[in-house]
Amino acid sequence: MQTGHVTTPFGRRPATLALVKGQLAITAPAPGTSVEKWKVFRDVCETRERFGLQDRALAVLDALLTFYPNPQLDAKRGLVVFPSNAQLSVRAHGITESTLRRQLSALVDAGLIQRRDSPNGKRYAHRDRAGEIEHAYGFDLSPLLTRATELALLAQDVAAERMRFRRAKEALTICRRDVRKLITAAIEEGAPGNWGNVETMYVRILERHPRYPDRIQVESTLDEMELLRIEIINLLGMQTETNNMHGNAIPDDRHIQNSNPESINEFEPSSRNELGERVPEEPDARSVTPIETKAKLEQIKTFPLGMVLRACPQIADYGPGGGISNWRELMTAAVVVRSMLGVSPSAYEEACNAMGPENAAVSMACILERSNFINSAGGYLRGLTKRSEHGEFSLGPMLMSLLKANGDTTRRAG
Repeated sequence: MQTGHVTTPFGRRPATLALVKGQLAITAPAPGTSVEKWKVFRDVCETRERFGLQDRALAVLDALLTFYPNPQLDAKRGLVVFPSNAQLSVRAHGITESTLRRQLSALVDAGLIQRRDSPNGKRYAHRDRAGEIEHAYGFDLSPLLTRATELALLAQDVAAERMRFRRAKEALTICRRDVRKLITAAIEEGAPGNWGNVETMYVRILERHPRYPDRIQVESTLDEMELLRIEIINLLGMQTETNNMHGNAIPDDRHIQNSNPESINEFEPSSRNELGERVPEEPDARSVTPIETKAKLEQIKTFPLGMVLRACPQIADYGPGGGISNWRELMTAAVVVRSMLGVSPSAYEEACNAMGPENAAVSMACILERSNFINSAGGYLRGLTKRSEHGEFSLGPMLMSLLKANGDTTRRAG
């Protein structure tokens, strides 16, 4: 069994099991191993938050490295430095002795240096007749050499995490700006809609956002803000399409038949229809239903797949191979779920025609997630289809609610 060098501290400093475990974890460097000391120091600076170190601890480590005469940390030349506290304080920019002791202990607890205390607690070295150091008491820098590769990989991970955090904050800033300006424009220009409710949702999202968030919290707020932005764009897009369909751009708009489903003409067939005869259409009359359906499908936005999977994680179990990586696999899983929940093929086909296959699949994923609270999945889907046909289709609030419930447990850590 490989064991490291174990030594207990001098004086009243106690020997703890954590100290022994840390010393045993530091194995002897491989023969011929060396590393540039300032490169290791830069990696430690990059990862100091992972070790819980303050900037003063970095100043002390920097001072310790200046007492090592060679630019390369090499076990052949010895890795113990033995400066006095007074010398360390000068090279650490004049910090007090109490702060120096505290930061040295922090470096030892982090496993970056080890103490090699002499019998009397002093730091010194024994030299041979040629002046070469035979044995030294002080601070051992071998953990920096042994953990050099680990520190380099950890520094890369910290840099990548910092990049993800910065990009998430940039995306949130842009999304927040878009939502704020779109709401303001809708209110100032009198766009129809309950914009007071939308404004309240926007304010509540910002109220839940902490003052000093981490990356996970920023991404959570970003998900909610993106859903709200999609809802606003859907509302404004549908109103724009309605204005275009009933504006002066169509010369014969006055000839379009009433598409109100409660119109008496829709429910009272002529006598020839009752006899089974086909009633020819009037030359100047045309139905707007296909146009309206196409317009609504164009205005219904497809939500990001990653957001859908975070809000509805159960759907992934029904994908090919037990996972979902693209929209085609999501739609395949939706068909399986449709059959499992007892939704008729005709109901699902109507949903695909009304809201598009992607959003129909998302609807099935949401229904699966809330299946414990839905008595009839088929009836619920037909209700969503009917709302879509009347221009009231909106998956945003449902996804946002599920995202709040499932987002914290399904969010990836990377």
